[in-house]
Amino acid sequence: MNAEQFKGKWTQFKGEAKRQWGKLTDDDMTEAEGNYDKFLGRVQERYGDKKEDVMKWTNDWFDKQSTAHSGQQR
Repeated sequence: MNAEQFKGKWTQFKGEAKRQWGKLTDDDMTEAEGNYDKFLGRVQERYGDKKEDVMKWTNDWFDKQSTAHSGQQR
């Protein structure tokens, strides 16, 4: 996943991220607003030791979205 992919899926992603990682607030998501580095900064503030788990979940979520999208184009 790259920064453009992250920004492009932001609207879908932010709702899922808040459901999965309940400590992330609306303000956190507004501040990140599609910027992966800012998102990771907010994750670090909220989850600290679980940052790697959140990053893995984020990458897995984007991989699933990409796979689902490719399957729809066939």
